[in-house]
Amino acid sequence: NEKSTIDVQKAALYVSSCRNFDGGFGSVPGAESHAGQIFCCVGALSIARSLHLLDCDLLCWWLAERQCDSGGLNGRPEKQADVCYSWWILSALSILGRTDWINSDRLAAFILRCQDDDDGGIADRPNDMPDVFHTFFGIAGLSLLGVLDTSRLGEERNQI
Repeated sequence: NEKSTIDVQKAALYVSSCRNFDGGFGSVPGAESHAGQIFCCVGALSIARSLHLLDCDLLCWWLAERQCDSGGLNGRPEKQADVCYSWWILSALSILGRTDWINSDRLAAFILRCQDDDDGGIADRPNDMPDVFHTFFGIAGLSLLGVLDTSRLGEERNQI
């Protein structure tokens, strides 16, 4: 007895059941709020046209509170900033129309400090080893911030 469609409303209610008292979301009901999970839940609820199930002000406050003194973002309270949260948090704030709740200039500067001068890759934080994961999320974060310089990309592509 296979299903031929997903009950989107029921799936959205399940996602909503993973919401915590702080406005964030865990991976299952009762799990600690985490920025990566929040992106997944906000994205799923947006696709399901169920953003009305959120407390946007509380959730966006929790996300904005992830900005550290370094300008970067962390995924949970009391953790270090990490470039990957530039994507997870900015994309959730973007879906909710609240990217102005963080200091974009300080975040962009943090991401740029994480780029290795020699090989160009981006690390999780300044002076760490760059990797593809954080390079992708750093570029994605800069793109969401609108500060990614793509002016020369066309020229380079034509030279191949």
